[in-house]
Amino acid sequence: MAGPDLASLSSLFSRDTLRFVLRRIRERLWVKPLFIGIVSVFAVFLAKLSDQLQESDLLPVITTESVQSLLSVMAASMLPIAMFAVASMVSAYSSASNTATPRSFPLVISDDVSQNALSAFIGAFIFSVVALTASKNQYFEGNGRFTLFSLTLLVLAFVIFTFVRWVDRIARLGRLGTTVDQAERATAAVMRRRRDAPTLGGVLLPPNSQPAGDAVFADEVGYVQRIDMEALQAFAKRVGGTVVINALPGAFALPGRALAFYTSDPALQEPVDPAALVHAFRIGGDRLFDDDPRFGLVVLAEIAGRALSPAVNDPGTAIDIVGTLARLFVLWNTPGEKAKDAPRFDRVHVPALDVAEMFNDAFTPIARDGAGSVEVGVRLQKAFFALGLCGDDAMRAAALHHARLALARAEQALTLAEDVQVLRDLAAFALQSAPSAAANAGLPR
Repeated sequence: MAGPDLASLSSLFSRDTLRFVLRRIRERLWVKPLFIGIVSVFAVFLAKLSDQLQESDLLPVITTESVQSLLSVMAASMLPIAMFAVASMVSAYSSASNTATPRSFPLVISDDVSQNALSAFIGAFIFSVVALTASKNQYFEGNGRFTLFSLTLLVLAFVIFTFVRWVDRIARLGRLGTTVDQAERATAAVMRRRRDAPTLGGVLLPPNSQPAGDAVFADEVGYVQRIDMEALQAFAKRVGGTVVINALPGAFALPGRALAFYTSDPALQEPVDPAALVHAFRIGGDRLFDDDPRFGLVVLAEIAGRALSPAVNDPGTAIDIVGTLARLFVLWNTPGEKAKDAPRFDRVHVPALDVAEMFNDAFTPIARDGAGSVEVGVRLQKAFFALGLCGDDAMRAAALHHARLALARAEQALTLAEDVQVLRDLAAFALQSAPSAAANAGLPR
């Protein structure tokens, strides 16, 4: 019994688990204000401790009235500012959902500057109320009043600095360009992690291989948000076998789809309980950016699709996102940190992400919705040409396939023969299978 308990504790306090929990905490607006509020209360009582020190003639004499006047002004102003901050943040969140996509909401709500500003305003209000109440009840002596006065000035200066910085951020928060930048940063971060650990620390499962063993099915419907690799490794060791993952983060899980397959030692005496395997897969109602690079591509493609809708008619945003997607795929193809040691989870087999599926997530909606826009088609063909020169065979094949599809869609949607010819000329460059200086020199600008 000691082995599974120790494994459970190790899984509970692993770096990946803590990172996942901290990201969920960042998406809760009440956490930072609560923490800052508690700290502000302790700061008031910290000022009382200075009364235990011997009074110095070098310290200026601070009257009770001056401290109370400053605290009264702060208490009267901080709560309205905090309410104004909440209203501004809610407006920004609504704008992000309406102009970009509702899937971008977790990125906007986890903005550190806005959360820190709200925390500072609420913390200053709580500090001023508690300090004012203590001062009116003659809680402080000479040293305490000086310490409280100094803390009040520091809090006031911090609030002013935070407010000025937050005003600059709130002017951009929720705007379409800012939301696209946040989605790109989140997708780039998870792509770097997945590029450096393509199998999540496990053993690469060969493509098109058929997993053997007993299947384990989900007991609820939702998206796989996270896989506890340490729990899978501990289970495989306990049963003397291996585990093959069949549903990566981002996969839609339901009772009829196998999450994983496992094998066990035939000589094992005790029965195998696969419940630990099911619990290693965290399933929720929404996809998350944390371990799912494809979700970031989907979100960016959704933003471009909304921009290309007849109601919005903003091809410039779609063109910008095509460039963003090209940067992300170049990042994905850039050599990262390769693990020099053996896989951490040598009993867990993990399939690699399919580049063709990633291209489908990113470019198919844009090519479909932008088929009638020649400028979007031009940008797509140039992006496919550039990605085809990256040197990776899988990416080159995906780029050539989508260049053909984008051209075929445009030929069906465009009515002007000259526009179609422009895209055909660009597609001819994109469909070249080998990079060359002549191809780069001849690509139209």
